[in-house]
Amino acid sequence: MTHTRLDVERLENSQCVKAKNPAFTFDKIIRGDARSVLKDVPTESIDLSFWSPPYYVGKSYEKDLTFDGWQNLIADVVKEHSRILKPAGFLVVNIGDILCFPDPEMPRYQANNVRGKSHSVTREDVERMKRRFPKANRHQLAQHLGCSEQTVQRRLEGNNVRGGKNGIATKVLLTGCMLSEWAEDAGLYLYDQRIWHKDPCWANSRWHSTSYRAVDEFEHVYVFWKPGVVEFDRDRLEPVEWSEWGSRGVWHIRSVRRNDRHEAEFPEELAARVIKLFSPADGVVLDPFVGSGTTTAVAKGLGRNWLGIDSDPSSIRAATRRTHDS
Repeated sequence: MTHTRLDVERLENSQCVKAKNPAFTFDKIIRGDARSVLKDVPTESIDLSFWSPPYYVGKSYEKDLTFDGWQNLIADVVKEHSRILKPAGFLVVNIGDILCFPDPEMPRYQANNVRGKSHSVTREDVERMKRRFPKANRHQLAQHLGCSEQTVQRRLEGNNVRGGKNGIATKVLLTGCMLSEWAEDAGLYLYDQRIWHKDPCWANSRWHSTSYRAVDEFEHVYVFWKPGVVEFDRDRLEPVEWSEWGSRGVWHIRSVRRNDRHEAEFPEELAARVIKLFSPADGVVLDPFVGSGTTTAVAKGLGRNWLGIDSDPSSIRAATRRTHDS
């Protein structure tokens, strides 16, 4: 279905309301900062909150966030869930680790690529030339050796300097540790975790890194529980769903092939599995970082009530169209 500009305006007027609406209802997309909007959500009204927050990896929608600001944003949103989740409700967060987190205190990571050098000059050759010409700089040594200045630098300091030649060294930052701490501070507990195994980021390339680091091909799905009696209903899934993924710790789901609607869109299959498994058929599903509307569209299609929140106007428009059409 296609929409005219007038159709979109009508959709936004009917489904996208301001955050401080005193007569709160569900099945709508709300424009605003999740930390403020969630204060209007009725107490103990949400069965499942499923979202993928900003990862602090340089996306355009997080360009103005400092690391402290990013931590405060996620921690504050998690904190609001202690009130709005029903007892035994679930908060499910899809997030990846920060694979290149700048840390000025970390020693520079260096690697000597013993098999993949493009020039035959060795470290011993460079050191021998330095002893022969003790006052020579790197450029002069390179002329004597018949190689580039970069080759001299790499032989002396390592073939590859992680973080760049002049950049700050980087490390892997585990986001799950922070999430667990913020959740427990809010009275929520880590109930389970799943691994979303997706396509490797370098799947279409024959190039691999000159280190022992793995390609990026999975993300975490952390499941937090609000204390209460969990009603286990075997009929939430079909028998084949239980056997293929319901009780499995690793979910093999292809990533979104084209991010036309949003630059960090997760697949509908991921949302469908989480919603089917962790919410009742008549439950309410929340996404406080709704993006292009994957969670709300899938929740609506599965017969759940839904609520989406986002501060970005373009995301609001995309999520409103997509959820309305589902």
